Amino acid sequence: MRHHLILAFCHFAVLFFPCSVSVADQIQEIIVTATRTSQPLDQTPLAISILEAQQVQAALPQLGLDESLNRLPGLFLQNRFNFAQDLRISIRGFGARASFGIRGIRIFVDGIPETLADGQGSIDSIDLSSIDTIEVLRGAASSLYGNAAGGVINIESQIGGEAPVLEARVALGEYDYLKSQIKATGTHGTFDYLVSMVDLHIDGYRAHSEARNQLLNMRGRWRIQERSVLNVVAAATRQPLANDPGGISKAQADSAPRSARDRNVQLGAGEDLTQVKLGWNFEHELGNPSQDKISFRNYYSWRDFAGFIPTSDGGIGIDRLFAGIGAMYQTERSWGDVSHTLTLGIDYDRQDDDRTRFMNAAGARGALLLDQNELVENLGVFVQDDVLVNARTSLTLGARLDTVRFALSDRFLSNGDASGSRRMKAVSPMVGVNFAPTPQLNVYANIASSFESPTTTELALINGGLNTALDPQIATNYEVGLRGSTPDGDSTFEINAFYIDVRDELVPFEQADGSDLFVNAGESRRRGLEATWSAALTRNLRVTTAYTYADYTFARFTDTSGNDFAGNALPGIPDHLLQLNIDYRNEAGLFAGLEVQRVGDIPLNNANDQFADSYVLVNIRGGWKWQTGNWAASPFIGINNITATDYFANTRINAFGGRYFEPGPQRNIYGGISVQYQLPRK
Repeated sequence: MRHHLILAFCHFAVLFFPCSVSVADQIQEIIVTATRTSQPLDQTPLAISILEAQQVQAALPQLGLDESLNRLPGLFLQNRFNFAQDLRISIRGFGARASFGIRGIRIFVDGIPETLADGQGSIDSIDLSSIDTIEVLRGAASSLYGNAAGGVINIESQIGGEAPVLEARVALGEYDYLKSQIKATGTHGTFDYLVSMVDLHIDGYRAHSEARNQLLNMRGRWRIQERSVLNVVAAATRQPLANDPGGISKAQADSAPRSARDRNVQLGAGEDLTQVKLGWNFEHELGNPSQDKISFRNYYSWRDFAGFIPTSDGGIGIDRLFAGIGAMYQTERSWGDVSHTLTLGIDYDRQDDDRTRFMNAAGARGALLLDQNELVENLGVFVQDDVLVNARTSLTLGARLDTVRFALSDRFLSNGDASGSRRMKAVSPMVGVNFAPTPQLNVYANIASSFESPTTTELALINGGLNTALDPQIATNYEVGLRGSTPDGDSTFEINAFYIDVRDELVPFEQADGSDLFVNAGESRRRGLEATWSAALTRNLRVTTAYTYADYTFARFTDTSGNDFAGNALPGIPDHLLQLNIDYRNEAGLFAGLEVQRVGDIPLNNANDQFADSYVLVNIRGGWKWQTGNWAASPFIGINNITATDYFANTRINAFGGRYFEPGPQRNIYGGISVQYQLPRK
């Protein structure tokens, strides 16, 4: 396997680059911020991909991040159509175990985390219509971000502009899909702003999958004097309805793919939530000869959650306050011909959950069964040195110390006092090197680690208390990569190979009552290859491909029943994943897109005796942007799953009773229109 990866790696580089490349030619500089500081991509020894607003929004239904993130290698996304469980995002296998929410991946929006102190993230409050850029860091990043950083998704919202712009967008389609958006962006003096409101209504392809969601997203940026910038964000989410149709058996999926699990319907499985978020970050350039910079951030998030899982004791209530502060100092110094950019920082996150559990009386709260407070505190300090050795070589050294404390206070004492606490610590180092043999080609390598604690949900015992037998998983990532472009810049590519050693892998088992129990596997090995290539075939036509090979196996794992799964594939991840995008846009305003995704077989359990078959999905979309004066309109239409392929939009790992499957929609059509008005400049 290693020889095949090396041969493929070398062949790709030789094929792509002629030996006659001129040293005078330069790659267009791309600045990334997923590394916590602004840094040229061609000096970064990490696998980072960037998506722009057009790739997230143009003629897309904007139901989930998977519509755009599918373009990238190393990512596998499921569950767009079950709003009660949230989108499942996996980066190199991190996040694949999540039965709901997002695990193992850090998510940030405008510098404010959407990932809690315990490592659980959610994206139900992310406004897709306001996204300007998405940066995805693939691979271990705990030296920068701490707990649950097997990968990073960094989202920046649109803001400002040369003149104020008002935009309204409406889209509708099958399964009673209706999404309406109103957005305003502009600049007034030294103040840039964004205000966006979104309303989503969808009944879903399957029975009992209805969802309603309203978002308010606001962002302001003040340029205070020449060297200071203050960013403020405020957002609110109201999701009064998100039903969960549940997983079903293969026989039921074949005979009635639109059906829900009976018990999910009978017990009203689903959720209702409200969230409010406030945050700010301040950046200041000190302006001294060393070009020092300081930054501070502070944020608060309140979340009121009511949910029902399909069990007789499955009524859940969570009243949450998530808050955090952080500070970072950066200085640039030179010693001789070598320049250093040194970054020091500290983060503190606090998650305070009041959790209750009730009898589930057919979707209504019954008798109280559990009442406890769950406190999680995550304190991390980090240091990183980006060293520019010479014009062609850069080196990155970093380390971070994290302490995560879980404390549970039991307030339901009729069945005993389950109060307790746990503390987990980890040091996460990283070293990376980047070398540019030509201005169009970068070779990079890194060794990095990630630390991932169990979340409060994964630590929780059904009758209260903490699972003291569950430990954090620790991963070490070894990676080598190659990226670059042709001399004219019309074609770009990246290819990398990685090996990840994971100790104490967190693995879920679904119980008979529908709840999940988590255990630590002894050890797993992940070998992978990622490749992406993008080329402008003509002035108006661009082709982008992304391929992922995933060989993820248990190296050592015997479950609680004595079953030895060593050598088996980790469930929930296909071994091959191929994505093709063809995008067309001309000067007359016509635009169109074709998307083809091929997903390989997916193992569904640790025994590897159940699989979801491979499938190919084909989606098309198109529209026309018409503009006159200060007005612009863009009608659009799209067809998803144009070949009416039978496939599973989500699979449930190690599901009890063979209920692994959540069928995805057949061929469906949507369309809409976006109207913009640009106010006259003052």
